[in-house]
Amino acid sequence: MRQGAAWGGGYLVRAAHTGLSWGVTLALFLHRTDLRKQEEHGEVLQPLIFVLLVLCSVLLYFVVSLMDPGFIESDEEEKVGMNEEQRVMMPQFPSNVWLRRCGYCMLKQPMRAKHCQLCRHCVRRYDHHCPWIENCVGERNHPLFIVYLAVQLVVLLWSFHVAWSGLYFEQSWEWLQHNIFLLLSFLVIAIFTIVVLLLLVSHLYLVSCNTTTWEFMSHHRISYLRHCESENPFDQGVILNLWRFFCACRLVTWEKIYFQEDNDPV
Repeated sequence: MRQGAAWGGGYLVRAAHTGLSWGVTLALFLHRTDLRKQEEHGEVLQPLIFVLLVLCSVLLYFVVSLMDPGFIESDEEEKVGMNEEQRVMMPQFPSNVWLRRCGYCMLKQPMRAKHCQLCRHCVRRYDHHCPWIENCVGERNHPLFIVYLAVQLVVLLWSFHVAWSGLYFEQSWEWLQHNIFLLLSFLVIAIFTIVVLLLLVSHLYLVSCNTTTWEFMSHHRISYLRHCESENPFDQGVILNLWRFFCACRLVTWEKIYFQEDNDPV
């Protein structure tokens, strides 16, 4: 893990995420919501599960935010401290494939990698730089990023239901004073539910097609896609795409898949 990339200016964002998550949770328990009523009646199972889900979403957030997204190491860095099993896990490139060098860090850049100017490193199978996690989403942390979005969506949908159960609308200043934090929490939950839902659906669609956000948005500017006869040379069918993405435990040599289509080298 690169500590500079992981913590560079991101502690405020991570603190905001953590504070917002637990602040909204606290507001749901302080007002007369279903969770509060169950807790008062001694029914602690659902409140406990809810808190554990919030904790799980926060932990997943930190894992995705702080882990190596697939930074490309120099030849010297790759050799240091690498055992035989780790060497096997590294992708082996065909001898006839030429790897271009990054114009920023001058490292050999495998196909589908991109240099992130915010992280100041090249990232394997670069998807995008996410400001909410203050880290890149790449080949190593993309699957966990989607798992995080799914867990977060479950928490948000449940929170939406709980917050709604505590709202009873009256046209009085006293009602607003007593419910202002619950009302604000409800609005925050509603906004984030829409955002997370759209993110999860879009990423699942892109993964099922074996493409990335960067490739989808910049198809006309990427040389290995612009000069390719097929629209997506990495697409191997929905089932195999999903299996490779979620179940494969090693980095993929995308050059091998690309040149299986007998495309001209780029």
